[in-house]
Amino acid sequence: MAALHQTAASLQAKLLPTIRISRTTPANLSFSATFLSGRLRLGQHRSHGGARMSASAAGSYAAALAEVAASNNTLDATSGDVEKIESVFADSQVFDCFANPTISIEKKLALVDEIAASSSLLPHTANFLKILVDAKRIDIVKEIVTEFESVYNKITNTELAVVSSVVPLEQQHLAQIAKQVQKLSGAKNVRIKTQIDPSLVAGFTVRFGNSGSKLIDLSVKKQLEEIASQLDLGNIQLAV
Repeated sequence: MAALHQTAASLQAKLLPTIRISRTTPANLSFSATFLSGRLRLGQHRSHGGARMSASAAGSYAAALAEVAASNNTLDATSGDVEKIESVFADSQVFDCFANPTISIEKKLALVDEIAASSSLLPHTANFLKILVDAKRIDIVKEIVTEFESVYNKITNTELAVVSSVVPLEQQHLAQIAKQVQKLSGAKNVRIKTQIDPSLVAGFTVRFGNSGSKLIDLSVKKQLEEIASQLDLGNIQLAV
């Protein structure tokens, strides 16, 4: 992935001096009949609806991608591609490069080709990114990732659990957490996403459920907060 980011940064350096916006023959963006549906075309239009409209568009794109993946039995592999896309666009240089209006569509499509090759994306996933670029909707790619994750979890009866810890947890511990979340949620499958949070001091937290509504907090930070709440410091007077 580091090599990919270096490639993207290198290409960005070549693209940024370009101010002229050119548009020649559109790239071949054939994807699937799914993307010709009215639902997706509606999702491509911008509106003054703001964040709500953006979320609706992201949901439409995510659902369309999931339908294509399910139709060719690559749902799990496509989910892996989406995770790669999330990682790539987490790099601000990559995201800013695509968001830069002074860079032509053709050069952004070339960057998609580099990303697809470096990340070994499936052909339909690569074409999906090209559609976003051509429709000028690449700006909502992060929202699409979130929506796709939700669609994937519903289709596969999967519970997503986000595990936060100060240091990376061992696989055996993550497996135990997954089993516990499965028991609590009743889901057929459990996906674990990990993230580092130094503020926890020690221990870990597990968030799952609808929009992360359920929380298992086994962090030292939580324990310290509980101890502090039990100590009624307001009634203590210090001798001067």
